[in-house]
Amino acid sequence: MLNVHNLSVSFGGEYLFEEIAFRLSPGDRVGLIGKNGAGKSTMLKLLSKEMEPDSGVISTDKEVRIGFLKQDIDFVLGNTVLEEAYQAFEEIKAMELQLDNINRQLVERTDYESEAYNQLMIDLSDLTHRYEIIGGYNYQGKTERVLLGLGFKREDFNKLTDTFSGGWRMRIELAKLLLQDNDVLLLDEPTNHLDIESIIWLEQFLKTYAGVVVIVSHDKMFLDNVTNRTIEISLGKAYDYNKPYSEYLELRAEMRELQMNAQKNQEKQIQQTEKLIEKFRAKASKASMAQSLIKKLDKVERIEVDEEDNAVMNIRFPVSVQPGRVVVEAERVGKKYGEKVVLNEVDMMIERNTKTAFVGQNGQGKTTLAKIIVGEIENSGTLKLGHNVQIGYFAQNQADYLDGEKTILDTMLDEARDSNRSKVRDMLGSFLFRGDDVDKKVKVLSGGERNRLALCKMLLHPFNVLVMDEPTNHLDIKSKNVLKVALQNFEGTLLLVSHDRDFLQGLTDSVYEFRDGKIKEFLGDINFYLEERKVEDFRAVEKKTEVAKSAQKNESSEKLSFEDQKKLKSLKNRVSKAEAAVAELEKEIATIDAELATNHDELIAKPNFFKNYNKKKEQLEKQTEEWYLLTEELQNLQ
Repeated sequence: MLNVHNLSVSFGGEYLFEEIAFRLSPGDRVGLIGKNGAGKSTMLKLLSKEMEPDSGVISTDKEVRIGFLKQDIDFVLGNTVLEEAYQAFEEIKAMELQLDNINRQLVERTDYESEAYNQLMIDLSDLTHRYEIIGGYNYQGKTERVLLGLGFKREDFNKLTDTFSGGWRMRIELAKLLLQDNDVLLLDEPTNHLDIESIIWLEQFLKTYAGVVVIVSHDKMFLDNVTNRTIEISLGKAYDYNKPYSEYLELRAEMRELQMNAQKNQEKQIQQTEKLIEKFRAKASKASMAQSLIKKLDKVERIEVDEEDNAVMNIRFPVSVQPGRVVVEAERVGKKYGEKVVLNEVDMMIERNTKTAFVGQNGQGKTTLAKIIVGEIENSGTLKLGHNVQIGYFAQNQADYLDGEKTILDTMLDEARDSNRSKVRDMLGSFLFRGDDVDKKVKVLSGGERNRLALCKMLLHPFNVLVMDEPTNHLDIKSKNVLKVALQNFEGTLLLVSHDRDFLQGLTDSVYEFRDGKIKEFLGDINFYLEERKVEDFRAVEKKTEVAKSAQKNESSEKLSFEDQKKLKSLKNRVSKAEAAVAELEKEIATIDAELATNHDELIAKPNFFKNYNKKKEQLEKQTEEWYLLTEELQNLQ
């Protein structure tokens, strides 16, 4: 269907990729992966014929229709959601105009016996038949199903597209693309603006898609669930395997290990041959044999090991000054947009040096509360920041605030202060903007590169509380892992809005779930939250539309005074810590018991062994008693 042969593209004299070749056939669902700036979006532009390569060809079957969802779209305003979605059916809409014209003429004309009138009847019959064949009688129902699948409600259908955010407009563009009868779908980061329910719906849609799908995405779960083939662009080359992403990584590692082993064996053989050549050269009787070995050596095809691009960001989030114990305190905070209540009398207290995740479906108020905390929007109720709190904020669309006409270096210099202006180039280097890269204009950067620049720019200002809203959008998987480690090492307070379970695991110590205008706290990491919700998958949590029965357990606590709720939270923290201490001591004692069973004589010979052993048992007994008393006090308060 689509054949890529020896494709090369260069910018400023340097190859982005060189002589890449692959073939796409119906049923291929390809994950196109690689680091930010490797050329993934450029490859999609080449496949869509939006851009021409420096050399090589892309050949397609005749009349192949290609649909392309770009990261940045030019959106025409003024239509309703339905009207804009109907733009996907150009032929049907044009035929409706023709049918309306013919029907109007048939009503207005009276020359029933004329040849012209008869021709109108024939045209009406032919057009009606064609209209039925191309789906004219069911395209409206199909459109509604796709819009509902992507998260729109029926009451949204007749609203103007002007009233929707950029993310929702992107969904309309995606809907148009899915409604067209394309042979090839090119999707650049399609999940960035989707909530979990919509991602799951899109997965099911693409799994049954008969044509070719090429997806650029940083969402590992989405790639694993949808794709059956992976093409990685790395250091100008393409690596192509008929496996989804996670299986590809394993296979790629195995292949590289085999290459390295084969290369080592070949190097040994070459060294042995070279020694023989040197040995035979010294003897006149063996000179011909030496020449023969030299010719043989020249013909050897040297085994090469696939290069790996291991360059990663080097991020560190320094803490400016030590804030007070409570950094954010919200009491009866509310927010409405028109008649829509997003947050309804929310109470919350965030303490210093905690890491908290905001989770829940889109539109439930996560971003709204983040913006209230950083002072971007007004609210009802009271929200106070603690003593010495300095907030760093990474918005969901942070990269959109960058000036496309500025260079990377100018973007940083214009934001810098006298105290850190001299460090700007070093900072950019840590974020992989090195050498002449800093002179590139922002508008030519990929989505991931813009996010990296926005992160770097944020570090120019001091902060001790970091509020981040979907910071992994557009970031490649390696960059996402580096960011996660940097946040784990951050010694300040973190508030993180995210749908990404892989990113959240091991990162936060508490979770706030947003649902129906309220928030509910879970004292533990994301895995603890999942266990409490009795589900295995983070996506399943967000897909639920009914409030779980377990959520009713804390109904009585919502009636407590604000002071009692603070006391309740403190008690829950102490119970959680006591519980963890008991579990750790039990684990240590069980390990010693297991060693005693196998190395009894060796252990008892150690000085003070039994003294230390009994001391741990006493600690366990004491800690268990403390946990019991705290639990009892907590139950009484609840």
